Amino acid sequence: MPEEVSFLNFSLSKIIRKDQSILDQARIRLLYFGLCFGFVAYGLLMVMMYAQKSPLYFYITVGINATIVLLFKYLTWRPDWRRISHVLLILITVINLSNVCVIIQSVTLATVQLMIIVVLLSFYMLGQSFGMFYSMVNLIPIIAFMVLEYHSSYIINFKPEKLDGSVGIITVLTNFILIIFIHSHFYTAFLKNIRELKQTGAAQGKLNDELEVAKSKAEKSSIAKSEFLSTMSHEIRTPLNAVIGMTNLLMMGNPRHDQKENLDILKFSANNLLAIVNDVLDFNKIESGKIVFENLRFNLDELMHNICGAQHIKATEKGLDFELNVDNELKHRTIIGDPTRITQVIYNLISNAIKFTEHGTIWVNVTCIEDRHNRVTISFSVKDTGIGIQKENLQSIFEAFAQESVTTTRQYGGTGLGLAIVKRLLELQGVNMYVESKPDVGSEFSFNMEFPVPTDEIETKRTKVNEPQVPTLPADQHAVTSFADTRVLIAEDNPVNVMLMKKLLSKWDLVPTFAENGARAVELVQYGNFDIILMDLQMPVLNGFEAAVEIRKMPDTKKSSIPIIALTASALFDIREQVFNSGMNDYVSKPFKPDELKGKMQGLLAIV
Repeated sequence: MPEEVSFLNFSLSKIIRKDQSILDQARIRLLYFGLCFGFVAYGLLMVMMYAQKSPLYFYITVGINATIVLLFKYLTWRPDWRRISHVLLILITVINLSNVCVIIQSVTLATVQLMIIVVLLSFYMLGQSFGMFYSMVNLIPIIAFMVLEYHSSYIINFKPEKLDGSVGIITVLTNFILIIFIHSHFYTAFLKNIRELKQTGAAQGKLNDELEVAKSKAEKSSIAKSEFLSTMSHEIRTPLNAVIGMTNLLMMGNPRHDQKENLDILKFSANNLLAIVNDVLDFNKIESGKIVFENLRFNLDELMHNICGAQHIKATEKGLDFELNVDNELKHRTIIGDPTRITQVIYNLISNAIKFTEHGTIWVNVTCIEDRHNRVTISFSVKDTGIGIQKENLQSIFEAFAQESVTTTRQYGGTGLGLAIVKRLLELQGVNMYVESKPDVGSEFSFNMEFPVPTDEIETKRTKVNEPQVPTLPADQHAVTSFADTRVLIAEDNPVNVMLMKKLLSKWDLVPTFAENGARAVELVQYGNFDIILMDLQMPVLNGFEAAVEIRKMPDTKKSSIPIIALTASALFDIREQVFNSGMNDYVSKPFKPDELKGKMQGLLAIV
């Protein structure tokens, strides 16, 4: 029904909605035209009753016509076809039973016609249940009347009316017209409905086919996007590896103060670019559902101090006060969770706070709000005295690639991915982020997270889902006492990276052997002796995965068990799994930190 229909409306088009079914539209049309026809027919009968001076029938026809007018007006104002149908059926039933039992005291052709009208109208308009109800209400009294009349003359203290034959002809004709109209109207509606269902079915089938095609394209597009990001990551990280690596080498060479300042700027800019690349890759990984959370034992107080160490320096350099407050109850507690993702969340929140605060203080608060035997609920809060956020923009700041305004982006920079990553990482763990902010006063970002608490001191192992086990060194693998005794094979096809590795390893008193592709690396291992292999993954002839598989197949157990560290600039989600499945022992992402590579080499070589 339209929201507003004037009481003076008489138009059919204004009471039919496009969102109604074909049958509902047909019901409204039937009532509209049926009531109009009934008004004309009973108006004619009313005139004839008046002319024949039959007061009883005259008043009856007047009452019926008045009811038809009221129902018609109600229909054109509030088209409640169900209620109107009930009123009409009751009216017809009363007329029919009054005629049979009182006025005419006989079952005539008009009686049968009215019963047929009741059956058609009740079933078509109101469905099976009401159809049976109104049919029985009409049928049972008339059958009872016929039985009584058959066995003993039906007599009540009322003299039956005798009507002129023309009245009977008009009544019968009117009823036949109504029966034909009702049946033909709904027959047409049913046919139209069937055709529409058939068309809808065909359209649905076509839509399903298009959906399958679209789904296939989306899947291919997702794969292509992942491959594109992996390729772009490799292409961006490879030169970044050289930039950051050479910067680290120069800084290790005791540069002059002015040179160190230039190197710091170079390193800062390169790390900023790397952070942008990492944000995009992390966000893509989260959106693709490839994030797997770890369950590791760690001390939260130590983790928070590690996170805030560098951030404290950044805040101080900007002239800001920085306060870290960790609840005393947590300082010596070990909890189980994913320290990497917690670091990512807290780091992003603090970085944002420092970025958007020109004067004042940054507060980082970690509070124990509930401590049970085996679980602890902790509140994390990062508060600043920065520029704040308008109330209407509080939701948009969590959208990908979005900041509060274009002015904010131009003034402060950034990708707008930090808070989007934070929100999604928390949502994936069932945690909500809360924000309180006032423009020019500051903002506070907080969330509560529940952690299991270990009940023993046994070191909890890493529990990633479906993560392959890292190959371990055999018992007879010899230990080396220093890098000077280590024979290193580096499989790398990029000449800039080759030069970088030469310079870096020379600082560790190492002279490595280089292989320009995976096939050459396999050949050198077969005919030479090495203690460790640093394997690039994307190389010609044989890539790093294929080369590692070939090395692990060698019959000489000493050669087949050489520790292999993958050096990769790839961002594929399953890169870790691929590395371990190919038999390599560990991996380092480019651009890598020298200390990280050195530590992993020392661990695999068991340097003492």
